[in-house]
Amino acid sequence: MVRKIHGPGTEIKRLVIKIGSSSLNHPNGGICHLSLAMFVTEIAKLREQGIEVVIVSSGAVAAGMGILGLKSRPKSVNDKQATAAVGQGYLIQRYNEELSRYGLVGAQILLTRLDLAQRERYSNARNTLETLLHNGVVPIVNENDTVAVEELCFGDNDRLSALVAGLADAQLLVVFSDIDGLYTGNPRTNPDAKLISRVREVTPEIEKLAAGKGSAIGTGGMVSKIQAAKIVTSFGIGMLILNGARPEELSRFLLGNQLGTFFQPRKGRLSSRKRWLGWGGIYEGTIQVDEGAKSAIVSEGKSLLPKGVIKIVGSWERGNLVRVIDEEDEEIARGVVSLSSDELGKCKGRHSEEVAVLVGMDKACEVIHRDFMTVIK
Repeated sequence: MVRKIHGPGTEIKRLVIKIGSSSLNHPNGGICHLSLAMFVTEIAKLREQGIEVVIVSSGAVAAGMGILGLKSRPKSVNDKQATAAVGQGYLIQRYNEELSRYGLVGAQILLTRLDLAQRERYSNARNTLETLLHNGVVPIVNENDTVAVEELCFGDNDRLSALVAGLADAQLLVVFSDIDGLYTGNPRTNPDAKLISRVREVTPEIEKLAAGKGSAIGTGGMVSKIQAAKIVTSFGIGMLILNGARPEELSRFLLGNQLGTFFQPRKGRLSSRKRWLGWGGIYEGTIQVDEGAKSAIVSEGKSLLPKGVIKIVGSWERGNLVRVIDEEDEEIARGVVSLSSDELGKCKGRHSEEVAVLVGMDKACEVIHRDFMTVIK
């Protein structure tokens, strides 16, 4: 039976569930088997209703800490990688033991930032997810902490889950946290703080509400969850924050009950290519544009022309991914460039007709065509 999100009326056929370390760790260290079993029970109920589920699960480091008897989270990259290597296998084993009780099979998918940064690898990961789901398997995704380095990691699994929701073309991302949702203040210190049930747009005011660094075990706080919401809602996918102590509230939400904080998706779903352009790939440089070009890109959906470029930063070749910022240094778009940084340096600020002569092209061209650009702002 296909469920719908109350309000927007979006059909839910596939969703991504992010389970953080704070929802899985045992107070005495390691993984809490009861908590993991509760999540799998909820997932089994969704599968019985015909809803496909992708799990993005933290917990490898927490599991490793329990096995190794560590009392605090490792600080160095090497110690973190070693602890994750010990814990990851055990974590997947526990998931599959619980899934098997319901006749389900889990599959481990470990991703690094480069797996989503390179277009071919992004497509391969997407195809793998589709094949697993088609065969009734429950994919269990985590960052490959064993080999990831700080410069090329997702930072936290909130961001990873947002990218996976886009990768899987889900209709909803559910982020389980150690709090009921987004509040008007810190509910742990402010008794007057109110739960915000629906966020129509992630504005600067909403971002300011997020504070704190999360639990001692996990790496994500509300800040990272708001950032994940900003990404996934731009894809046209809704996001829901629920308390991980009560996984059963997801089924109640899908039946129409108002629970947690729901972030409403933007109208229109971005294509897989547009999602990758905006959030998956790693940019090679930056182009700063004037107000006229910003308005044309953001408000009118037009291409970026050389005339609107006022500054370039970095070095790139034709076909590379770059980001576009406005005069206030705020990012407004990302896209694939038709001109190298050297070529653009010669013709920035000029009319398109002059560009052909300056860079040796047969006809005038855009710096970034709108079909190869994703608006971020």
